[in-house]
Amino acid sequence: MESRTGDPVPTEPVLADAVELQLRYLQRSRERVLDRLEGLDEHAVRRPMTPSGTNLLGLVKHLAGCEVSYFDQCVGRPSGIELPFDDDASYDQALDMYATAEESREWVVDLYRRAAAHTDATVRALGPDAPGTVPWWSRDQGRTTVGYLLVHVLHETAQHAGHADVLRELLDGAAGPDHEAVGDAAWWTAHGARVQAAADAFL
Repeated sequence: MESRTGDPVPTEPVLADAVELQLRYLQRSRERVLDRLEGLDEHAVRRPMTPSGTNLLGLVKHLAGCEVSYFDQCVGRPSGIELPFDDDASYDQALDMYATAEESREWVVDLYRRAAAHTDATVRALGPDAPGTVPWWSRDQGRTTVGYLLVHVLHETAQHAGHADVLRELLDGAAGPDHEAVGDAAWWTAHGARVQAAADAFL
């Protein structure tokens, strides 16, 4: 069952442990991003859909890099996961935002799953109050905690999950999970016309 916002209506008590609740929501956003790849060919998942080159597989690669970076070196808990794009030259070319022709979809998805597993294990092992240091943040913000980093990555992942929904709809019309529950094709066509008319009132 879903609410009017598309979120599942709780059928069990809300977790008393805020960290576990945050990890649950983080996992939901991860799965949402990966789900947007399903049923698409290699060209579609790599195709730039915005002038800045945003693409589905690139979002997965970027999020994998985020999780490894924040929950590895920043909290002193090595993951053993190598990021071949983790250097200044690569970031200058935005290599964290798209998969090269040599990087397979399987490799990117596996990288993300391994990064996610390390994040969850790290948060549970260290706890939210454990210290962390982010060298690429400002001096005032660089000294932080595992709990703050968890919220930061949860926000980042949820944001990109929304991007992934929009990219997938642009690619083949497949919208979010509540799309069919709201209305059929005729309803959405009429809705689009209503939105267009509201905008055209300002021409």
